Amino acid sequence: MGSLLLLFVLSVACPATWAEDERIPNKCEVCKYLTAELQSALTKTSRSKEVLELGEVLDSGNRKRKIKYNTSETRLAEAIDNICQGILEYSVHAERPGSLRYAKGTSETMATLKNLVHKGVKVDLGIPYELWDEPSVEVSDMKKQCETMLEIYEEVVEDWYFNHQDQCLEAFLCQKHVLKNSDQECLKEVWKGDPGKKEEQSKPQKNSEGASKELEEESMADNLRSMGEL
Repeated sequence: MGSLLLLFVLSVACPATWAEDERIPNKCEVCKYLTAELQSALTKTSRSKEVLELGEVLDSGNRKRKIKYNTSETRLAEAIDNICQGILEYSVHAERPGSLRYAKGTSETMATLKNLVHKGVKVDLGIPYELWDEPSVEVSDMKKQCETMLEIYEEVVEDWYFNHQDQCLEAFLCQKHVLKNSDQECLKEVWKGDPGKKEEQSKPQKNSEGASKELEEESMADNLRSMGEL
């Protein structure tokens, strides 16, 4: 049997079309993921024992000033350097609520669609397959907002780094400054996994994980066919 040519409309898998489902990330979400990326970058260098030597050796015999890399301005500058660029690694997981729609990795819907394509089903999203993994409009907008926010609150970030690292970065930057008079609900949202999947895993498994995935893909393919085979 030849490969099926199916027209995919997002309303099959989601309540709205992609265009209708897209939205601009709010200030709370931008601050939440800015701090997550900055904290992650700083954690990677938190155990460094490197010592920096600053200044020049003069004829007078003055020695260079030595400071620990862990508390240096250099470490902070290096961490901040590509923070917002890292936002582009996020994807929109439209199946998740609130701020949790933004996460690294491929969304469940997109993963299923790719598997269908690999099985010979031609899915039309209105863009070439090669561009499916490019940052979405939402994620690109979040990156721009991240850059603006970092520029505006640079001194606050520096104050936290040099004087308040005993406090949570998200609480210090977002709650006390960026969102001081704004909605902070998104900061309470934590991804605990898919409840539906946990429920399924607690039940006796008659089919293997591969068979379960196959059934899911077949279900989506059936939905696509119901839209009309071209």
